[in-house]
Amino acid sequence: MRLLLLLQLFFMAGYAQNYHTLWIPDTLSGTTFNLSAKDTFQQFLTGNQTVTAAFNGSFWGPTLFWNKGDTVHMNITNLLQDSTTVHWHGMHLPAVMDGGPHQVIPPNTVWQPYWKVENNAATYWYHPHLHMEAVEQITEGLGGLIIIRDSVESALPLPRTYGVDDIPLILSDRSFNASNAFTDVPYGDSMVTNGVLSAQYTLPAQMVRLRVLDAAIERAYNLGMSDGSTFYVISTDGGLVDTPVAVTRFLLSPGERVELVINLTGKSGSLDLKAFNSALNNTIGGGENFSNGPFANALGHKDFAVLHINIGAQTSSPVTSLPAWLTTNTFYNADSANLTRLVTITDSTGVTNPPILGPNAFILDHMLFSMTYNNYTVPYGNTEIWQITNSTNFGHPFHIHDVQFYTLSVNGSAAPAYQQGWKDVILVEANATVKFIAKFTDYSDTLHPYMFHCHIALHEDEGMMGQFIVQDTASAVSTGISTLNANATDFSLFPNPAGDKIFVKQADEGRNIYYARIIDHLGRTCFMLPRPDLRKGFDISSLSNGHYFLQLTDDATKLNITKPFVKEQVK
Repeated sequence: MRLLLLLQLFFMAGYAQNYHTLWIPDTLSGTTFNLSAKDTFQQFLTGNQTVTAAFNGSFWGPTLFWNKGDTVHMNITNLLQDSTTVHWHGMHLPAVMDGGPHQVIPPNTVWQPYWKVENNAATYWYHPHLHMEAVEQITEGLGGLIIIRDSVESALPLPRTYGVDDIPLILSDRSFNASNAFTDVPYGDSMVTNGVLSAQYTLPAQMVRLRVLDAAIERAYNLGMSDGSTFYVISTDGGLVDTPVAVTRFLLSPGERVELVINLTGKSGSLDLKAFNSALNNTIGGGENFSNGPFANALGHKDFAVLHINIGAQTSSPVTSLPAWLTTNTFYNADSANLTRLVTITDSTGVTNPPILGPNAFILDHMLFSMTYNNYTVPYGNTEIWQITNSTNFGHPFHIHDVQFYTLSVNGSAAPAYQQGWKDVILVEANATVKFIAKFTDYSDTLHPYMFHCHIALHEDEGMMGQFIVQDTASAVSTGISTLNANATDFSLFPNPAGDKIFVKQADEGRNIYYARIIDHLGRTCFMLPRPDLRKGFDISSLSNGHYFLQLTDDATKLNITKPFVKEQVK
């Protein structure tokens, strides 16, 4: 008996040594943010380091803190060997700033989008959205969280100390080859939380807020506590729910976020936040149990820990209860909808041009995504119901850009209470129909579209995506389109040669500029500035001396005019 006890203690101690402390991403706050995407590496396993990519680090990027009502200016520098994009997932913003597959950032280029933050307080994220490269770039580690604050959320007695009782959790999985390199697969063999294998963290014995993102390529996580305890949903993708919703399981699919509060008051020792994926059937990502082939993985249809929690002492000002009421959401009424759009998730039977993986690949409305085809033109100001019908035998997380929506029904019934909040991703299960309602306002753009797609990155890369433009035909006010003559504006540059800044003088000062690009003498893009403020000029201090071109795209006509200039050191 004594020998058995010693053996148990030995194996428990050995297992504990396999835990690694959860990394809490650094934070950036303010209104101007500098993010550099670069190729790098990280030590995941013994032996070779793993080649990764990240913003400002080695795997995942910093958490960005924004305040609702602020205008944020992003300086995105692409130091990767390949082009990329940065999509601001969940944000309501102009299409030209959205960071979808049309806003490509070439290597050694700076992209400078900006917009007013109009989203509610919640957890959002940023990630690459380069068409046909999403799996590779997300696998490498490009992405990060965004936390928005507003006056409603800030007034509530909620856990809010980042890294102490307010914990970011980015859930994903990875597989490694014999050289410790990532393999680009739908499902990894190892759970990775915030870039850490077998993660553990010490949390205080009180109410603790978990901001959870499913950043996996395909896997869903059926979240629950190992002791079976109840926890509370306080926020969905786009904001607080009206009242905390008590649950013992929450199924999180790729791209979704949820804010959970777990109650550790009076507890000691340790427990796990787990994925109870053995309860999922094979129509949900991660519920399959393939023994071989490209979808085989060690975590398939199994229960596993996503975070080992050690319970520590309370903080000096613990939150030990939740408010009964969080907010009062006003959702759109179905009767206010101008129309209902019908989208069907289909297989690829009969779609052979261009060739894809075969008839079992998934697409939308039997159509492969095309960068040059707009599936819909949405009138500016429309309130619309989107009905998503899944005719396949596999569940798909459906994501739409620009808007937060409210789920009207799932298979004709009201959505579960824990999903009755603002959303931008909804899991449409096999052979199910989901209806949601959204309003398309504030921004219109006839050149750059918004996207809608399955947020399983593999399916997105294969062409399970569509796009729409929001067009204002009644007014030029919201679009910024000038009502002057239809010719693109001419302009001159001064001073020329220039040192640190160069300014534009337009022949027609009333014209609005849609886009500005600075291009070097070899034709490489150096800066991309959507809707620039010409009064401030262009900062060229980081450019090397030499010959360049400034290209302006007129807002009304979308025509380009290009002028040369010389950058030289001012003496």
